[in-house]
Amino acid sequence: MKELHEFHVDSTRYLDEDGRPLGALPSQSGNTDRVLAAYRNMVLARTLDSKAIALQRTGKCGTYPSVLGHEVIGTVIGQSMAKTDVFVPYYRDQAAHLLRGVSLKELLLYWGGDERGSAWQNCPEDLPIAVPIATQCGHAVGVASAFRIRGEDRAVVCCIGDGGTSKGDFMESLNLAGAWHLPVVFVVINNQWAISTPRSLQSGAETIAQKAIGAGLPGHIVDGNDYFACTEALDNALKRAHDGKGATVIEAVTYRLGDHTTADDATRYRSADELKQAWEKDGVKRLQSWLFNNELWSPEQEKALQADAKKTIDKAVDAYLATEAEPPTAMLDYLFETLPGALQGQREQIANKYRGGPA
Repeated sequence: MKELHEFHVDSTRYLDEDGRPLGALPSQSGNTDRVLAAYRNMVLARTLDSKAIALQRTGKCGTYPSVLGHEVIGTVIGQSMAKTDVFVPYYRDQAAHLLRGVSLKELLLYWGGDERGSAWQNCPEDLPIAVPIATQCGHAVGVASAFRIRGEDRAVVCCIGDGGTSKGDFMESLNLAGAWHLPVVFVVINNQWAISTPRSLQSGAETIAQKAIGAGLPGHIVDGNDYFACTEALDNALKRAHDGKGATVIEAVTYRLGDHTTADDATRYRSADELKQAWEKDGVKRLQSWLFNNELWSPEQEKALQADAKKTIDKAVDAYLATEAEPPTAMLDYLFETLPGALQGQREQIANKYRGGPA
């Protein structure tokens, strides 16, 4: 006798590319204040993005990863999380950081190579930006385990790119989250490209969300450019986590509209036509169109928002550029709680050289 086990992965989308509803919208669409706040944050994140790239090109900022294409899902993460939840980011989560309370100056300091940019004043329990691929997933289940052991009503949201889901760290973390029923939401931002490797070569699975099934977790696909689909999915997943029902995997399908980082040239591996088609699905423009169509936004408000965003970013850039650099010894000061003896001599040499003394 054969026994059949069936599983499924659902996919959700509410708005077409022009911001027109494809059917009835979820209840979150009725919260006008939340929707408008989301749109403002998306515009601010996109304005920051263009300025940070300009700073890097002029030698005033380090290598920077563009957030273009991630503004919608990042904003939804920031809105859906409770203040007491913990965010475990990767390196393209600027839109979420802004709503978690990370200041623009702190973000600029981080990407400018200053570790003080990781000392977030308003969300000190959120984990630092993770550049190593998928390592943050293990950290996320560790934090979620602590919440469960302590009996705290808190959840964790962990972000990862589509390429990162090929790492063992991701699969092992899903397995632990499923086995221990941990309050964690894994948000896979599928932007179609892991640097120069396309999604089609990254995995033989039809979807990334289905990787949740092997860990006993629900996996959902959402249009990552659809604000309402993303909001509904995150709200439901976080409620599930807070209700003690365990983890969820969400695959937010979008497109990386910029280069992988400012050290990359995406024209070498993807076509102009592909990029053009992706821009036609832009989530920021889609939400703007929905707001215009429902008479919740006007050209005058848009013009004022753009001007205000630019002014806000320029002010933050001025503060960032005016920040006095830390001494060279800072390269060792953030590595350990107590500096090992083997490095103390090196630190003293660096300090003497910086003070103009003998090396």
